[in-house]
Amino acid sequence: MSGPALHLAVEVDGDGAHPAAWRRAAHAPDELLTPRRVGRVAAAAENAGFTLLTLEDGALPPGGTPDVVGRIGAVERAAFAAARTSTLGIAPVVPVTYAEPFHVSSQLASLDHISAGRAGWVVAEEARPEAARAWGRPPVAEPADRARESRDGVDVVRALWDSWEDDAVIRSVATSRYLDRERLHYIDFTGETYAVKGPAIVPRPPQGQLVVLGRQGSVPDEQLDVALVEGRDLRAVTEAARAARAPRTFAEVEVALDTPDATAEARVAALEIHAPWTDRGRLRHVGSAAGLVRLLGELSRVFDGVRLHPLVLDEDLSVLSRLVLPDLADQRLTARPLPGTSLRTTLGLERPANRFATAGTREETTR
Repeated sequence: MSGPALHLAVEVDGDGAHPAAWRRAAHAPDELLTPRRVGRVAAAAENAGFTLLTLEDGALPPGGTPDVVGRIGAVERAAFAAARTSTLGIAPVVPVTYAEPFHVSSQLASLDHISAGRAGWVVAEEARPEAARAWGRPPVAEPADRARESRDGVDVVRALWDSWEDDAVIRSVATSRYLDRERLHYIDFTGETYAVKGPAIVPRPPQGQLVVLGRQGSVPDEQLDVALVEGRDLRAVTEAARAARAPRTFAEVEVALDTPDATAEARVAALEIHAPWTDRGRLRHVGSAAGLVRLLGELSRVFDGVRLHPLVLDEDLSVLSRLVLPDLADQRLTARPLPGTSLRTTLGLERPANRFATAGTREETTR
């Protein structure tokens, strides 16, 4: 672990983790996709003391029920939230099953510049066949093929982040030179389904490499900075964490909390009338804020952090802010991110050296 502090992340997509969460939202239906709501949620998470905010994404809204989630692109929302916060880490979920890694690299590097080094990337897969039609791409149907696309995508994105050395931009008025071309590099990647040469079109991110998060097993742990670990009970999730080889581990926890108006069980039951709360194999806490604090205290013995998935964002985020995070802070189980600190530094991760920058020589290719 990086230290005694447990880092807390919160997923803020849509109206909450339950597919019918919109029925209990505190805002008007037409406000879900407004900049005002994105900014308000990000500010609430930062003021509460969360380390990281993540934003789900996908080519299509969830199917199977009439309770769909409205979305604006995760990277676009992340950029808006980053410009309105100062300490909070921001990590959009960006699948690379169909998206071009070159464009993903540019988007995420730009986000890191906008946020002054507070950006992350949650790697994901897009398994639904409807997504292939939306992208106009052949379906990637087999799990092994999707894993290959994710693995190759992370390789390419990381290499492109390094394709500009840190001092490639010189901006010399005297010589009329903006770039030192010797500090730009080709990556020359050739995979089974595409090839990328580079270099990138965006300078190297302030963090060198963004913090890369991913579900344990979705891509090799060696490609991740943070493994997102699932398990239906404390024993299962603990065993999975001990098997992880990523530098940091975060437990995935879905939460439904007691509110002043209703118990957690009653809130879940009211939503279950409309749609089931899908079992994703994650640890789930349904109950009091004090109970969640105890659970997080147990997890802090094994994990570096926890990503919380609130049942209904407008209701549960308020309880988390008023009762859970202050109690954890009083017990010195969490630490607030500091102004001017990168996400990598907050998580205790070193800024990686550029693979192309070597003592005395500069290579044009890698791999």
